[in-house]
Amino acid sequence: MVETANPFVTASTLPYQLPPFAAIREEHYRPAFELGFTEQLAEIAAITTTTDAATFENTIVPLERSGRILDRVAAVFFTKSSSDSNDFTNAVEEELAPLLAAHADSIRLDPALYARIAVLHEARASLGLDAEAVYLIERYFAEFTLAGAGLSDADKATLREYNKRLSTLTTRFEKNLLADTNELAVVVDTLDELDGLASGEISAAAAAATERGVDGKYLITLVLPTSHPYLADLTNRSVRERLLAASRARGIRGGDNDNRSLVIEITHLRAVRARLLGFASHAAYVTSDETAKTPDAVADMLGRLAPAAARNARVEQADLQAYVASTGANFELEAWDWAFYTEKVRQEKFAVDKAAMRPYFELETVLHQGVFFAAEKLYGVTFEERPDLAGWHPESRVFEGTNADGSPVGLYVGDFYTRDSKRGGAWMNPLISQSTLLGTPTVVCNNLNVAKPAAGEATLLSFDQVVTLFHEFGHALHGLFAQVTYPKFAGTNVYRDFVEFPSQVNEMWMLWPKVLANFARHFETGDAMPQVLVDRIQSSATFNEGFSTSEYLAAALLDQAWHRIDADTVVTDVAQFEAAALAEVGLDNPAVPTRYASTYFAHTFSGGYDAGYYSYIWSEVLDADTVEWFQENGGLTRANGDRFRSRLLGVGGSKDPLEAYSDWRGRSASIQPLLDRRGLN
Repeated sequence: MVETANPFVTASTLPYQLPPFAAIREEHYRPAFELGFTEQLAEIAAITTTTDAATFENTIVPLERSGRILDRVAAVFFTKSSSDSNDFTNAVEEELAPLLAAHADSIRLDPALYARIAVLHEARASLGLDAEAVYLIERYFAEFTLAGAGLSDADKATLREYNKRLSTLTTRFEKNLLADTNELAVVVDTLDELDGLASGEISAAAAAATERGVDGKYLITLVLPTSHPYLADLTNRSVRERLLAASRARGIRGGDNDNRSLVIEITHLRAVRARLLGFASHAAYVTSDETAKTPDAVADMLGRLAPAAARNARVEQADLQAYVASTGANFELEAWDWAFYTEKVRQEKFAVDKAAMRPYFELETVLHQGVFFAAEKLYGVTFEERPDLAGWHPESRVFEGTNADGSPVGLYVGDFYTRDSKRGGAWMNPLISQSTLLGTPTVVCNNLNVAKPAAGEATLLSFDQVVTLFHEFGHALHGLFAQVTYPKFAGTNVYRDFVEFPSQVNEMWMLWPKVLANFARHFETGDAMPQVLVDRIQSSATFNEGFSTSEYLAAALLDQAWHRIDADTVVTDVAQFEAAALAEVGLDNPAVPTRYASTYFAHTFSGGYDAGYYSYIWSEVLDADTVEWFQENGGLTRANGDRFRSRLLGVGGSKDPLEAYSDWRGRSASIQPLLDRRGLN
């Protein structure tokens, strides 16, 4: 029996129902999950055992209301386990994975519940419901059908075993990756070897070394993608080589953290499950319920882009090799040289020195005078820090969002610094999702992995980290602005290949003149970034896009290759499979490694983007088309922001996303702006 003192039993009384992190202890999680499972199954049984005919009010509404305790504990636990894990959360997460999969299946595969949903789906046009309610029925019917609700009892039993096993494997993949990422951090003996890094980056490396017990040395922790941002700055070629080698070694060194066998088993099981569900491949299964609809549509788009991207990358490679030769060096350009010499050529061609921009990108100023400033000018929303409210870690900070009319928007929690207990990359997740039905407000979170400098030193961001902060805040705004009746449609609960669209759109404001002038100020002098630097950034917009597009497409196509295999295909060698998949699409250039290799491809093997990593560039078609609209209609204005907020961000998942886009834009998106942006004409 769970004590009533367990903070997950009832909704929090803190502002916006922010979870009471100070009161949450490790011993609260397991009992709350157990009670959450029991409570929701009882709520589902109450729906399915009634003798009354199915109605929206006695079937869909209680289904939407079910699982409150489970939602509360899961939101907090998985926020904690991804941002500040420890041995306890790791053990509980592995224990929970098959239990959560089994619980989800017990609902989605319930024949009585599916029968009631099917009756409502058949009669939905005559029920007198509003558009959101009709769409809710349609989504439930589609998702339950895809989940296997119509299978025989024997096939359902098999499906349950597949789902439980996959949940265990993907959880283990993530834990292995975090452990191997920490183990492979590069130890550097001398300060001279870090030549090229900023003082804050050096102090961060020194602090990381001390924390790991290697005092007097320096530790470079790894980031999730293959290419580390320090590769652009480190002058020592040997250190660059070591850093890239460490990044690419994750999951392939043998031992407990080797992910190769997991990749093979995960992809095979997904293919077998897809066949059971009536699909030729896992990619076919996934895309059937996305805007893309088929793997062939994905292949067609990626196939249009890949040859041009590979061609552009080869031209860029030749330019870099010529620059190396011009310095008197006599070596062939390697993958660990690309970023470093790209910056040299960028300076030579465009007089753009991204490293020289760091002093103008101090974290606090970027956040308040850049990210928050753009949101205020566009949407009328202001953010004020709430030091009286605590997050899950001392470094997580809570901000309250307020509309121009004084009405509340929600809470935004930012956790910006890297640590060994945090998984790699950057992401947004909800803690509390808005719903009129439930009367819940909104609390959203952003996590980044910025190296923390020594106490008293400024946190200076790279150009790419500033882009990332604007990007993730775009997800946060999507979560904050969505106003829906039903929790299923809350926030970013949209098709996976649409979810990146709002975040990519928000990136545009980073370089918008009015925004950039407000935040890009020298952290010591307060001087604005010289306009000439801004102009040069704009003029070099397509520079190195061959590399950037190629490394992304390589990962997207690798994800597709793994998930287009059928149930009869047996892969025995991960490296051989990768090499063949990249060679087939012409993206096997050793100097341009894929953004993620299979054994550290968290998006696709543990992050929910399986057969869906194409989503970033799929969404970018809409993004580039949207940027063009803003440019043509006056840019950063409240009128434009209000239109975008009400017709796109505000609808959450309560409307077909492409219909919402057409409603806002007045037409479907054109691919041409994307081709122009990436220099792929």
